[in-house]
Amino acid sequence: MSQYGHPAGGEGYQASGNEGVAGGPPQSAPPPGGHTKRRVYAKQQYDFNAGAAPSPYGSEIGGSSNGDIYGGAQGYGVGPGAGAPGIPGAPGVAGAGVGAPGGPGAVFTPGVGVTSPGAGVGGYGAGAYGAGTDGTGAGAAGSGYGIGAVADGLANQFGQLGLGGASGARGPQPVVGQPQGGQQPGANGQQQRLPLNQLYNIDLIQSLPPPITDLALPPPPLILPAGAAVNNNPEANASPDFIRSTLNVIPTNSSLLKKSKLPFALVVRPYTSLLDASAPVPIVSDTVICRCRRCRCYINPFVTFMDQSHRWKCNMCGLTNEVPTQFDWDPIKNERQDRYARNEINYGVVEFVAPPEYLVRPPQPPIYVFVLDVSVNAIANGLLATAARTILESLDRLPNSDGRTRVAFIAVDAALHYFSIPLPSSQQKEPSIMVVSDLENPFLPLPSGLLVNLNECRPAIEQLLGTLGETFAGNVSSSNALGSALKAANQLIGNVGGKIICLTASIPNVGIAKLEIREDRKVLGTAKEGALLQTANAFYKSFAVECNRSQVTVDMFLFSSQYQDVASLSNLPRYTGGQTYFYPGWSANRAEDAVKFAHEFGEHLSQEFAMEAVLRVRASTGLRMNAFYGNFFNRSSDLCSFPTFPRDQSYVIEVAIDETINKPYVCFQAAVLHTTCHGERRIRVLNVAIPTSNLLQDIYASADQLAITAYYTHKAVEKALTSGIQDAQDLLTNKLTEMLQTYKKDLMTTNVGASAPLQFCANLRMLPLLFNGLLKHVGLRKSAQIPSDLRSAALALLSTLPLKYLIKYIHADFYSLHDMPDEAGVPNEETGELVFPPKLNLTGERIVSHGLYLIDDGQVQFLWVGRDAVPQLLLDAFGVDSSAQVKPGKRELPEVEGSLLNAKIRSIIAKTREKNDSITWPSLFIMKEDGDPSLRLWATTFLIEDRSDQSPSYFQFLSGLRDKINS
Repeated sequence: MSQYGHPAGGEGYQASGNEGVAGGPPQSAPPPGGHTKRRVYAKQQYDFNAGAAPSPYGSEIGGSSNGDIYGGAQGYGVGPGAGAPGIPGAPGVAGAGVGAPGGPGAVFTPGVGVTSPGAGVGGYGAGAYGAGTDGTGAGAAGSGYGIGAVADGLANQFGQLGLGGASGARGPQPVVGQPQGGQQPGANGQQQRLPLNQLYNIDLIQSLPPPITDLALPPPPLILPAGAAVNNNPEANASPDFIRSTLNVIPTNSSLLKKSKLPFALVVRPYTSLLDASAPVPIVSDTVICRCRRCRCYINPFVTFMDQSHRWKCNMCGLTNEVPTQFDWDPIKNERQDRYARNEINYGVVEFVAPPEYLVRPPQPPIYVFVLDVSVNAIANGLLATAARTILESLDRLPNSDGRTRVAFIAVDAALHYFSIPLPSSQQKEPSIMVVSDLENPFLPLPSGLLVNLNECRPAIEQLLGTLGETFAGNVSSSNALGSALKAANQLIGNVGGKIICLTASIPNVGIAKLEIREDRKVLGTAKEGALLQTANAFYKSFAVECNRSQVTVDMFLFSSQYQDVASLSNLPRYTGGQTYFYPGWSANRAEDAVKFAHEFGEHLSQEFAMEAVLRVRASTGLRMNAFYGNFFNRSSDLCSFPTFPRDQSYVIEVAIDETINKPYVCFQAAVLHTTCHGERRIRVLNVAIPTSNLLQDIYASADQLAITAYYTHKAVEKALTSGIQDAQDLLTNKLTEMLQTYKKDLMTTNVGASAPLQFCANLRMLPLLFNGLLKHVGLRKSAQIPSDLRSAALALLSTLPLKYLIKYIHADFYSLHDMPDEAGVPNEETGELVFPPKLNLTGERIVSHGLYLIDDGQVQFLWVGRDAVPQLLLDAFGVDSSAQVKPGKRELPEVEGSLLNAKIRSIIAKTREKNDSITWPSLFIMKEDGDPSLRLWATTFLIEDRSDQSPSYFQFLSGLRDKINS
């Protein structure tokens, strides 16, 4: 790896190895003529192990000859097998281990589930647990949460992991003495134990620093009894990318769920890409849709065929239904087909092409109405010209495969400006403008010509967009009648439906639903701040509900450099299935701003979306959908309405247990009935089956820390919007405390006194860190320095981001670039995927003054330049040899010809921006450690394991939890 160090001696070229890494093996002699080289500059070599100040957490990475959890099997596996040293996630080798003695009943059951042996992120399972009543067995190589061995002799294992200060810490310990598993019917009618995930204890404080690689682990596996699925297809359960539960073992009754203090909810994301071609799902195209007569569940991999396959038993309600005669017929080949080859019987995610009876009216065409702010602010910052150019360049990318897409344009300042767009065959040759000054009762000045077909009127549309910036270039009006413009846009398309895309650079200050500047910096960070997060005018919610009824979605792109009341305006997307995009201080004169907006706006316009969509989630008898979170409108108790269904959002549905469950597993089915932008009526169906248990340890052992975080993020946002930031913080702290108290009280058999350690199960070890990150997040952090617009925009993101981006938004990725491994920053030879440097803990302990770092939360990025960075590092990274010549602020990294380091950093940044399921293009800020204090302060807020003015460090946070629980 290349190392740019502090001046400390040594020069020339040296073979690359693991020197300087705690716990690493001694450097071996390089093979003659075949070694990789590390450039070490004269008097600039630095021994990180010897020269760096010792961290209270210890070294970040390390290898151990004892097969530790970092050097060996990735995840929580420990055992005496030799492990590959160095980076977390390196390939481990199988190591025979001796588990803690267990009683009769085989506490250590063979692991079952999804595993990824070898390098990288592992699964939870196969072979990772010892087998036999004495707990002896072999640990699997590279398994995720598997425990190769946990013996009394490993009491000091953590202290030997190359983790400096963790002396005496124990590895994950299995909870012994109680059988694990749910129930399933045996051959004699008795209930038998189904082996489920095991529970392993860890001491949260003694195992610091938290292993960041755990955030990339898959959820605990869903272990179902044999024969649960018709074909035993491994894809019978939907991928966690589509649907995942906070609990991967469901309590059999509500009292057990209440006792656990764990939430029961589903995180649903029906689409995982902006375009269908990027993530296709199996299609059922013959329009034969088989549904239960009682609960209306769609046939799926978990039904049971009966009566010589003439009937099927619903896995939700148990009703026996007839199998349609067309179910076994191939209409294309005009012959019988194997029903067991049908997609809906094999796959957990399918899409049905709906027959005509699913259509209330002909398929709706994609419709876009652009509401453009043309007041002086939008002219001065270049918004109008940039938006017009981006729309013009995106016309070919709009969903328009069948030529039915229609568009309209409304400009707004102190009046409404409508554009009449002529057909090529009409006598009118150029677009004309009609001005309506009646803002209280806006009306359409023409019965036709305002909403036009994109293909038919393409030349006139291009002409309009090409001259739009010049048309209003001299406008000096500072008024913005946005509310009136929105009402007019809804009048224009309300009878059909579509999208209203609003781009505005000022607060609505005239006309319908005008807003006042109500932000008072004196109330920021106080109990009165909660009022600023609520809408100031009831119009913005009532109008949004009206739009939803008319099948109209509103998307808001907000660009003001002054107060704009994001809290009020964000209600429009919240209840119509849209999104709020916030660009504070945006200016087209800054190339980075223009590129960011053009990319995001272009991707937003080009994404495929569903129309006239409704989402309903069904579940097995005894379960009920209790609450729904996300951007939509609840049309009834269990039906979520979306005028258009976006591709870059997810939803959380809370589940209640109404009756005792007597089945070994329960099923959920999420169905989205929609019209595609290509004119087809379809139903996308997601299926998942989850085992059940009446034992608390089973529930905890299979809890999903990331899904739980998503659920409580939505609860905290809801609390912040209704009661204020302090109540949201109290909610998070209290819920985490309750979980830890329950774990100590009901699942710990030792150390239950007042001095007990802070213990939790291994699969939830990152939950406190994520809650700590939420408490310090800009959306929920107590501070008098966060403008209410910025906070409201952050809350909008927290309540809509898909899970993987939500976790990154809460816990940013942190990379060290000056000493990254040789393979980092270049594509892997086998997979072709770019290799990233190891992720670091978000603490200043990881930062050295001569280093170069990247912080990335998915929305913004910081390139941190240490104050003592040596000239050669600066030359390789920025093309200059002095820190004074590095230009700070929002800008792109310059290209340095011939520099490998510069090429690697640019590749890493480019890869983080490359997404097929999100439109976000994060801005890059170059920050010098001894530069702008405000920029440095902003960057340090991402270091959530450190102490800040009003927040404790992560160690103090855990210590406070321990004291509260033990008191």
